[in-house]
Amino acid sequence: MSMAYGFSEYGGPETQQFFDVPVPSPGPGQLLVAVHAAGVNPADWKVRAGTRKDTVPVTLPAVLGREVAGVVAETGPRVTGFAVGDPVFGATATGFGGYTEYTLVNTASTAHKPDSVSFTDAATLPVAAGTAYDALATLDLAPGSRLLVVGAGGGVGVAALQLAAARDVSVIGVASESKREVVESLGASWVASGERLAARVPGPVDAIFDLVGGDALAEAARVVADPAAIISTGDPLAARDLGGSGVERRRTSAVFAELAALVADGTLDPRVAHRFPFAHAGDALAMVESGHTSGKVVIEFG
Repeated sequence: MSMAYGFSEYGGPETQQFFDVPVPSPGPGQLLVAVHAAGVNPADWKVRAGTRKDTVPVTLPAVLGREVAGVVAETGPRVTGFAVGDPVFGATATGFGGYTEYTLVNTASTAHKPDSVSFTDAATLPVAAGTAYDALATLDLAPGSRLLVVGAGGGVGVAALQLAAARDVSVIGVASESKREVVESLGASWVASGERLAARVPGPVDAIFDLVGGDALAEAARVVADPAAIISTGDPLAARDLGGSGVERRRTSAVFAELAALVADGTLDPRVAHRFPFAHAGDALAMVESGHTSGKVVIEFG
């Protein structure tokens, strides 16, 4: 059996608990991974709350989490390129979570972990950094362009600031006062979040990467030169109404390997702000659900 942390029914934190699940057997093209670290993301509590029912179907009780790093414990049929004992990281297979001692990943969404990248850092890449990477690839901004990141202090935002800077894009990060130091430390110009945002953004921008939605997105849209250059994870439907789009995620081994290489060469710092032992998985998710943390939160095993 594998110890797991998840939820027994849709609802609030009171539905969360530890429980035992059978150690799964990998199917064709899958790996069984002994988890060393699991990333914690806002999507985790949103799935538990039931707001993602249409896009993330679960079988209750469900294990939380979607990104892990660990060591291959078993390979499924027709697996090539991976062997037992390999350090890897990736997105969990459909129907499997990350807050558990053993989980399944598909080889198509898994990459080898470089020796110079820690399990903790690697576990942050498939969801947050991967989302930022895919958004910037879609925008494909030329060097010297101006990008406005709304919600720049969280895990996705922190990655976006760095990945944009690596493309020689000038970045303006919208975040609360408490996250100003993080935004500015990554080379971006800081703008305070809150009402009448458009009035505080210096001049027009070439693109918007929105992680908040709502009024913040509507305000930000007023300062972009071309509405088609709006991408949002905060409210993809609203972005489409404005002329933009959501983020089309790839979740491929190639993308994950590129992100790991950027961490290895110092271009990307996952900025892990808080680490929690597995026994305190609930506290880790509560911190993310509060919305006040900057950078990434990771659960560590062992």
